[in-house]
Amino acid sequence: MAIGGDQGGSIRLPACWCGVVGLKPTYGLVPYTGAIPIEISLDHLGPLARNVADCARLLQAIAGPDGLDSRHMLACPAGACFDEAIAGPGGFDRRQNQRGAYFDQLTADVHTKKVAIVMEGFANAESDVMQKVKDATAALAKSGITVDEVSIPEHADGVHIFQPVIEGAYETMIRGNGNGFGWNGFYSSSLQEALARGYKTHSQDMSATNKYMSVLGEYMRTHYNHIYYAKAQNLRRVLSAAYDEKLKHYDALIMPTIPFVAHKLPAENISFKDYVELAFSNIQNTCCFNLTGHPALTLPVGKSGTLPVGMMIVGRHFDDQGVLNIGLAVEKLLSK
Repeated sequence: MAIGGDQGGSIRLPACWCGVVGLKPTYGLVPYTGAIPIEISLDHLGPLARNVADCARLLQAIAGPDGLDSRHMLACPAGACFDEAIAGPGGFDRRQNQRGAYFDQLTADVHTKKVAIVMEGFANAESDVMQKVKDATAALAKSGITVDEVSIPEHADGVHIFQPVIEGAYETMIRGNGNGFGWNGFYSSSLQEALARGYKTHSQDMSATNKYMSVLGEYMRTHYNHIYYAKAQNLRRVLSAAYDEKLKHYDALIMPTIPFVAHKLPAENISFKDYVELAFSNIQNTCCFNLTGHPALTLPVGKSGTLPVGMMIVGRHFDDQGVLNIGLAVEKLLSK
């Protein structure tokens, strides 16, 4: 088992391509204390494990407020009210679920649930990936779960909303030396000092993506006063509302975690432009739920040749238990 950080998919992407289970929990469910902040409104910590049960076991140990991380108090970043209709069919209690007994209450008995395949999540999907995900949902349908196809046009806009929000990562992680400003929580001064010293003495050693983020962030700050960051933050509400509307009628949304299998490592002489494009090429389905804060689980549903294929299950805010239960059902069905 391991704990990962996820701002655009960094729990679910490696889990998907390595053939393991990874959960980006509801925003604020797991305290971020002790990890380097990247962008306060995108930061998530969550479990990676060999199977759904171990994922639930680790989540049970780390979920719940610690009194130090303001992300818990801010949840959800898109401003949804968890105590109202988001509970949807079957319902759940947000207050009981924050320190939920996720492993103790784990069950594969989900035959009364309803799930929706999001058609936009299959954009540019490889045929093998599409088929493996469809086979997994067909197995759910045979077990008694209601499976429908739905369209959420706003999903295709998610990656474009996400890109300007990354400007906040420059302000927090680079200019703010990992802590940034203006949030109510524990500031690790030793971490901030170490990052500041590292940036001053070894800035040339930053990854290509961090260099790109720094140049872009400074350019957008200097020339556009972060206005596109502000616009993107406002559009998060629109995106979140689109998912919430479907989740009033379904217990979960389903799509490929990544629409294609792992590619070869880039050549050593790859251009900076091609490297950055490659680095951000696989987030089209994952980054949307960093913006909206919905829990999103990836689990392996087969292979294309020798390479793993992952399916993503997305639930209502704070219904991480429901997402894990459906994931367990898929796991058991595919192991038969």
